[in-house]
Amino acid sequence: MIRSKNPSTLIAFAVLMCGLCAPASAHPVPFSYIDARLQPGAVEVTLVAHVFDVAHDLGLEPPERLLDQSTLTPHADAIVTLLRDRLQIAVDGKVLSASTWSRPEPLIERQALQLRASYPISGAAGALTVTAALFPYDPKHQTFVNVYEHDTVVSQSMLDVDHPQAEYFSGTRQGVWAVVRRFGPSGIHHILIGPDHLLFLVGLLLLGGSVRRLLVIVTAFTLAHSLTLSLAALNIVVPPAGIIEPAIALSIVYVGADNLLVRGGRDMRGWIAFAFGFIHGFGFANVLREMDLPARALGWSLFSFNIGVEIGQLFVVATVATALAVLHSRSEAASRRLVFAGSVFVMAAGTFWFVQRVFFPGGIA
Repeated sequence: MIRSKNPSTLIAFAVLMCGLCAPASAHPVPFSYIDARLQPGAVEVTLVAHVFDVAHDLGLEPPERLLDQSTLTPHADAIVTLLRDRLQIAVDGKVLSASTWSRPEPLIERQALQLRASYPISGAAGALTVTAALFPYDPKHQTFVNVYEHDTVVSQSMLDVDHPQAEYFSGTRQGVWAVVRRFGPSGIHHILIGPDHLLFLVGLLLLGGSVRRLLVIVTAFTLAHSLTLSLAALNIVVPPAGIIEPAIALSIVYVGADNLLVRGGRDMRGWIAFAFGFIHGFGFANVLREMDLPARALGWSLFSFNIGVEIGQLFVVATVATALAVLHSRSEAASRRLVFAGSVFVMAAGTFWFVQRVFFPGGIA
């Protein structure tokens, strides 16, 4: 700490320190704005970008020069090209090309430039996707996206370097179908690539049984996981993944052990599927929440994802049950050996996942 009884000394020191400090250039407003309006036959887009960002990428100093029409006009084409190439508009999965882009207009009070574009479409839009990485030089840059229908804001989202895409599903029939196309295949994909869910199902099927018995098992599992999937996806009941994932692993161990201990007793697989289905539903929901559910189509997205899961399950059930039935018809001894070996494998895999998820949740290095 510097102490002096002479005030002039302190003043001189302060002036010296200020002189040594290099002038700092801070980004005043690291935001851009996109308004997308769904109109009959077109998507009308308004884009507002701060002159600081535009000037940076054009190599102009100082940025405020772009607010002067004499400087803005010669750079108009370069600005349109810069922003057009970093913005992508898609309707129902098809990337659109703008028919027109306006010349940039200065917004003096906002220290920004405004551009307009029109993207022609045929018919009504079901799903609108806006992808933007307008100024990648700045990792903190954010773009606010507003979607309008009939001059009413129906969706608001924020894009950044980690989330460069916003998706909106309209309330039309085309929008519902777009939701089904998006979330149905996701449900099929999740059940087919989820080894723990698959192994749980396979464990339940190892003992075989009549078509009616297998339908009871699958239906019980479906009813249970559909309930908890909906509760968790709607944020009504959201248990932590640190509890659910080990519990799913234990459910697999239990199924394998039950196969080995049943010994001709009462078949409890329907009740097992129902009880543990609640836990697996929370596991499904963890994946679904990461998919950014559309607020206006929550019901349809949940329904579509569930239907996809059921289609995937039925495929697994049909394949495994058919293979087991063929083996049993050819050799009962071989079928019993497969049940024993398969149940041991199911228990071993479940035990491995339980240990991994409890003691090594970040993965084994």
